[in-house]
Amino acid sequence: MTLEGKTIAFVVAAEGIEQAELVEPWKAVTDAGGTPKLISAEAGTVQAFNHLDKADTFPVDVTLAEASADDYDAVMLPGGVANGDEVRTQPEAVALLKAFAGAGKPIGVICHGGWVLIEAGIVDGRTLTSWPSLQTDYRNAGAEWVDQEVVVDDGAFPLVSSRKPDDLPAFNREFLAAVGG
Repeated sequence: MTLEGKTIAFVVAAEGIEQAELVEPWKAVTDAGGTPKLISAEAGTVQAFNHLDKADTFPVDVTLAEASADDYDAVMLPGGVANGDEVRTQPEAVALLKAFAGAGKPIGVICHGGWVLIEAGIVDGRTLTSWPSLQTDYRNAGAEWVDQEVVVDDGAFPLVSSRKPDDLPAFNREFLAAVGG
């Protein structure tokens, strides 16, 4: 699968990103010839975590205020409890995800990253997975939640979801296929 000429937005909070869920999909996109861009509310760096322990920091490429779905071929939402919770409170992030969905562009989401999809109101009628603690949130938003390593829902926009870092090989394969296809 090649992503030559494709740019993928990775939308994250300032801290609390689950490092593996950022780094491994980023590497998969890069290895496939795509260009990943890190988007967050403020310029500077973001702090990733290995569960509850601080891990590496990563430079922000574009702020949410500067980001437009028109500039990207797909969007990826890494998990991390604090990350997912913070991103859903940012109106610009919610608007950006609505724009990706409205344009029919692929959305990838892992673990707690999906809270912003619920906030954006774009999961009703969709089938997806996540960390199990979000299943009630998804069901209350009208989605069908299933416990699988990866789920691909080809509704109005391709939606690829996974539960946790152990699912990353399956997630990366399906996300690249959705973006490249």
